[in-house]
Amino acid sequence: MSAKYLKIFRTGLKNFLLNEPRGSCRHFHLTSLSQASNVMCRDALNSALDEELERDERVCIIGEEVGQYQGAYKVTRGLYEKYGSRRIVDTPISEMGFTGLAVGAAFNGLRPICEFMTFNFAMQAIDQIINSAAKTHYMCGGQIKVPIVFRGPNGAAAAVAAQHSQCYAAWYGAVPGLKVVAPYDAEDCRGLLKSAIRDDNPVVVLENEIMYGKAFDLSDEVLSKDFLIPIGKAKIMREGNHLTMVSFSKLVGFCLQVADKLASEGIECEVINLRSIRPMDRGTIIRSVKKTHRLVTVEEGFPFFGVGSEIAASIFESDAFDYLDAPMQRVTGADVPMPYAENIEALAKPSIEDITKACRMVLEGAIPKEKAKAA
Repeated sequence: MSAKYLKIFRTGLKNFLLNEPRGSCRHFHLTSLSQASNVMCRDALNSALDEELERDERVCIIGEEVGQYQGAYKVTRGLYEKYGSRRIVDTPISEMGFTGLAVGAAFNGLRPICEFMTFNFAMQAIDQIINSAAKTHYMCGGQIKVPIVFRGPNGAAAAVAAQHSQCYAAWYGAVPGLKVVAPYDAEDCRGLLKSAIRDDNPVVVLENEIMYGKAFDLSDEVLSKDFLIPIGKAKIMREGNHLTMVSFSKLVGFCLQVADKLASEGIECEVINLRSIRPMDRGTIIRSVKKTHRLVTVEEGFPFFGVGSEIAASIFESDAFDYLDAPMQRVTGADVPMPYAENIEALAKPSIEDITKACRMVLEGAIPKEKAKAA
């Protein structure tokens, strides 16, 4: 495409997304969360999107079924009626195509939110995400900003098999130029998504399909339109002094359940919600390990080259290593493509029993037989 026609295309795309005529659809109002205290994650995400669309006219949403269908998981419910088709853009089933449009819009001053029906489908657009969005700011010497959000469900849901169940936290977490966050509860969903939209860098927001329908109590502070969670800062969900558990997304809830169980036995676990995969809050993890002297990491992804491996390296490469009283343990998904059969699928995903067993091994200072044999 010549420079002349490229300029015409960019100008036309920008005008299309920004210059929507104001009509009666602008008077549609979403259900306010201002009086709510118990909020589902999908509603927390929806409110964050609504507030940021209202705050900044450069913000727009693009993806499959985000508009008239109200979103595959109803996260964009009501936004099409309120903001219209020029800011809530339905697309054909072409991840590479609409992701490229969104990245180009970000190059030209808009702040697009690109939704994937699942991050497994984002594999079709991996060149746009990595080579275009993540690298352009660096390659142009900072002359072009890429304020774009890639969001959608990540990881395993239920009975959707190998091509719809993969966790991409380690994939995107390995890429310079990207920021990667993974919300657990409704507070995370609101604060992290709003921060991602306002960030001038490409941010990958890894949500979880199972968590969309889970409700959490929210404080007035979290319900404020000005509430933000800094990207790169973990949250201590529960304090303890016998063991540190580090996780993200849905499995934070599993860790909290295990901590409650062990507390009944007099064992106090500290549970850290990473929130941000890249940048990672190594400082919070290191300080906790120095206090508890034991570490278990928990994730849905594959065991090789995972988030837990990076956390382990952070401990081994710091003075926190000298504080360990037992070898750390990683709880991960099985090293196989996700099975479809329900009974085998359950074996491939981390369970509360798996986490409890790992914690007991660390507390007892035991080394798994297979690891000892390999050594």
